[in-house]
Amino acid sequence: MDAPFPGGVCGGGESGETLFLIKPGELMLKGDNRPVFMRALRRNLRAMLAGIPHRLEDRHCRIYLHAGPGHAEEAARRLRRFIGISGFARPVACSRDLDAMEEAASRIARACLASGKGPAYKIHVHRADKTYPLDSYAIACEIGSRLGRRFPELKARMKDPAWVLHMEIREQVFSYAFAEEGERGLPVGVAGKGILLLSGGIDSPVAGYLMAKRGLRPTCVYFHSHPYTGPQARKKAETLAGILAGRIGRLDLHIVPFTDIQVKIRERAPSAETTLHSRACMMRIASLLAQRKKANSLVTGESLAQVASQTAESLRYTGSHSSLPVFRPLIGMAKEEIIAIARKIGTFETSILPYEDCCSVFSPRHPLIKPKFDAIRASFERLDIEEDLLRALKAAEVLGFSGETG
Repeated sequence: MDAPFPGGVCGGGESGETLFLIKPGELMLKGDNRPVFMRALRRNLRAMLAGIPHRLEDRHCRIYLHAGPGHAEEAARRLRRFIGISGFARPVACSRDLDAMEEAASRIARACLASGKGPAYKIHVHRADKTYPLDSYAIACEIGSRLGRRFPELKARMKDPAWVLHMEIREQVFSYAFAEEGERGLPVGVAGKGILLLSGGIDSPVAGYLMAKRGLRPTCVYFHSHPYTGPQARKKAETLAGILAGRIGRLDLHIVPFTDIQVKIRERAPSAETTLHSRACMMRIASLLAQRKKANSLVTGESLAQVASQTAESLRYTGSHSSLPVFRPLIGMAKEEIIAIARKIGTFETSILPYEDCCSVFSPRHPLIKPKFDAIRASFERLDIEEDLLRALKAAEVLGFSGETG
């Protein structure tokens, strides 16, 4: 008998393979564009499964993954982190004969009872193939009756059962208990590419993750002010990019030298404006990078009124330095909500390491909170800093992260 796994029962396949039934989720709501989304999902799945012997099949709104012997747990671990699926299970596959269905259901019931799941259960049948002669209710009644004869201790309970026997009637019958939740969202990449301004703090990695769930593939840019920010701050950004890659897939991190720009701003601009001008320069450099990478947007971790540079007036000013859309998925979220997501995706502990980024070390004591738009734009023009921005981007170091979850 296959051993139970956390949340379900293992399914078996040919030659010791393990079968996974993957539910694509939201993209099934798409119309004529669905094949485009499915191709992207399969492509991302193949990349995510690198190093795992496997086969993928795609039939009727389901993807079937056959993982090679000895790789079931690693495949399941990666699927739990994979963006674009609503869930997955390890089903027992059998023919559409009622006797075969009874054997599969009995196998699952036996495993559930042996693992202490309890006798209270219910049967949920999804008759995807409407040509099958029995309807869903009739199948559930028949299989439930047969299970009752085999396992007298079982008790049918429609409300709050200890476990649910799912049976999907397709070209075969796929039966399973306790499907695992997926990350949901759209396949990464279907919404194009975006430039993520990665600061090293709590917010920006979460913003990148949330936009990836809407199909945007991020390229990261980090602004480094050596020697005012040390190697530990840069290492934080690299680690965060690696963690994001483990969920999103391959991404690049552009490390832009920012010291000369900040020194020039400090020398030429009023102290209260320095943070806003620094942010404006970051947006401008990110926009230039987006042009080179054919990205369609910028992504930031800004949250309304969280700090001085994130008031509505400040956001209007800094956002005006990009001709592209600036996505701010955290804009209306409380810090506690952002931290909860950071903990979930594994970036929180790295983000709170006590190494200052470039924004912190050059922050004025009394920053401007509500800049007047025309006045602050005129002040920026007096900096005469465009050539410095181009040089900084040209000098950027690029690191690639494979997306291997490790």
